[in-house]
Formats: sequence, structure tokens, C-alpha cells
Amino acid sequence: MKNTIGSSVSITVFGESHGKAVGAVLDGLCPGIPVDGERIANALVRRRPSEAGESARRESDKFEIISGVFNGCTTGSPLCTVIPNEDVQSEAYERGLCRPSHADLAAYVKYHGFEDYRGGGHFSGRVTAPIVAAGEICAAALEMLGIRLATHISALGDVTDTPFAGHAADIVALRKAAFPTLSESAAEKMRAVIASARDRGDSIGGITETAVAGLPAGVGEPLFDSVEGVLSHALFAIGGIKGVEFGGGFDACRHPGSEYNDALRYENGSVVTKTNNDGGINGGISNGMPIIFRCAVKPTPSIAIEQETVDIISKENTAAAIKGRHDAAIIRRICPVIDAVTAIVLCDLLAQRYGTDVFTKGIG
Repeated sequence: MKNTIGSSVSITVFGESHGKAVGAVLDGLCPGIPVDGERIANALVRRRPSEAGESARRESDKFEIISGVFNGCTTGSPLCTVIPNEDVQSEAYERGLCRPSHADLAAYVKYHGFEDYRGGGHFSGRVTAPIVAAGEICAAALEMLGIRLATHISALGDVTDTPFAGHAADIVALRKAAFPTLSESAAEKMRAVIASARDRGDSIGGITETAVAGLPAGVGEPLFDSVEGVLSHALFAIGGIKGVEFGGGFDACRHPGSEYNDALRYENGSVVTKTNNDGGINGGISNGMPIIFRCAVKPTPSIAIEQETVDIISKENTAAAIKGRHDAAIIRRICPVIDAVTAIVLCDLLAQRYGTDVFTKGIG
């Protein structure tokens, strides 16, 4: 299994949903980056289920950093974070019963039945907890360079939120919000949509939108390590994400170039664009405008409604109503995971561009 991503700054993820623990090794960060345990804990709170219609699994996420940090700062050696699994109920999962739209069938075929199927095993959203912990360290490193990022729920059902303008104030507010929307009215309407899906025993997906403000122009390694390419590669590792678009995305095909193109001008001695339809990226390289991208998040596949499926052990057709503790919508909880993955990727790209000491010595 390939569980590592990154060139200069990399992350390796390990563990299973119902195993002893989940964890991540963050490697390549320079020494001297402050590591704030309270900040990491707050990020994990944002990822944990807390809203109506979310999983009843309650993990304390009492993380432990077992290497790579000394006297409150990174040492430059691999930074390993471990988070114990404490609230597991493995009896709800049956070997051989392939849950529709889960990885059960594909994992059984690839790993010949030796995979840990309990709670989705290594394919579970549980493994995103250490990614969030590692990503928060990277987000703090980015902020030392004046780079901030955040994700909100752009659309859920027929409810839409205010689009991102990339303002730093919106980013700061979102990273503290219990429900990540820019509009309070949108949050309440989305909560109602999730509750409705839960009451039907069903689930619902949606669209997230992420903004990165303060990233300097010139970051990215074309052709195959473009900003879009590396981000998409990492984002698609998050379970449930089925699409990624940057800037105008697919909507760009509906407009002529005269409407879509981002006009250029000087402002306070710097080149800026009048619009940001390219999402802050040209030629795979950051252009200094906010990076804007959206992710399509599919409905949670675990639902209480009976569905057709197969038993891969007995080789019989059967039906299943999924048991266990599941979310009617994962989209609120996926926002801090997207933030974390984005922060890790940007740290890697910045280290490639400016050297690994960039986070303590600055961009010079």
C-alpha cells in the first residue's frame, strides 16, 4: 500500500479504524517550528462528530507526539503522532458483506481477504485524524510566512453558502466556526437538510470550497508537479472526495475568453488580477492571488436503507441495511481534513521552491 506523499515535506499515514491506534509521520520539516498542542487539539475537535446526524462514535483523540518535537519545537527529525482508538464496536461489521460504494469489495480483491475490514480498516475516515494533527503543524508553519487557508461548505443539497472572496478575515473566522459556512443562515438550512437525510435513514453529499491567501507567486513545479496536480493528488486520498476543480472550474466552459480571462494590473507595486477565475494559478504556478478550489464530496455510503449487495465469501447475492455508527453527511467533518492536506502540500511545494529552512528563515 502506498501511504506516503510529498517530496521535501512528506507524510506517511498508518493504522486502521478498529486497530490499536492511527498515526502519521511528518518528515522534512526544518527544525525550530513551534508546535502548539492546544492548537492541534482544537483542530481535532473540528474533525470529531458533534452535530446532529453525525456518527455516535466518540473518540477523545488524545494524541501523543512520540518523536520530532523537543522543548516545544520541531527538531528536524521525523515527527510521529499517534492517536489511540478507544471507542470501537467491531461486532457491527461482517466479513464478506460488501457494503455498496465502500472499499470493501476492492480491498478484498486487492489484499486477498487479509485486509482489516472492521469499520473500513485503513480506508476509514478514522485515519484522517492524524492527518489533521500533522496538517495543523504545517498550517502553523505557513502562518509564519503570512499564508492562511480555510474551507467552508459551499453547497449541500439545494442550499448554497456565500462564495469565498479569499479575504483573510473570512479564513480566520472559519477556522473557529463550529459549522464551517460564511453565512449563518446557510448553516442553519444545511443542518436541516442533514437532519432530514438522517431521519430517512439516508445520507447526503455536497461541495466544499477552500481559499489560500498569502501564497507568493512562483510556487509550483510544472509540468507534473503543478500546484493543481499535487493538491489534487493529495485531496483524492481523502475518502469521499470525487471531484476537484480550481477557480472557475467546469463553469469556465460556459464563458468566452473575453469574460473568463483575468485582466492584469499593478496595485501598490504588485501585479494583481481584476478577477480570479484561474483560482490563483497559471501554468501550474501560483500567481500571487488567492488559491481557490472546490471539492465534490459524495453522500456517506453507510445508510440504514436496505440495499442490494453481495457476500464475497459465500458468493451469493444478498441485501444489507448498514449497521454501526455513521454520519448522515461527512462534509462538515471533511473541511478540517481538506485544510490539513492543503497545508501539508503547500509546505512541500514551498520547501521545494525556497529550501527546507523557509519556515524559520522566511522567503528571501
